Amino acid sequence: MTDSGTSEGSSAEADDDPERPPRYEQVIRWAEYIKEQPAEVWRPQQNAVVNGQIESARPVDVSAEEKQRIREFARAEVDEAVDSDTGGGE
Repeated sequence: MTDSGTSEGSSAEADDDPERPPRYEQVIRWAEYIKEQPAEVWRPQQNAVVNGQIESARPVDVSAEEKQRIREFARAEVDEAVDSDTGGGE
């Protein structure tokens, strides 16, 4: 699988590009953002990213069972994030 932000080279090479911050910095920024913003703000943004990734992956040959497993995993992750955001998981 290739890095969605690059068209050539490995994703490790892409992270060495001085014009692009390393992925972990982007992840840290996103984590800080979702901690500061209510879920109603960041959830639609995250959904757009995930839906885009799903659309990009559609041409890949994945079984119905694997798709279901991925959906269940995604739902569990979202539920956990919402519980964490609302304090419901404590």
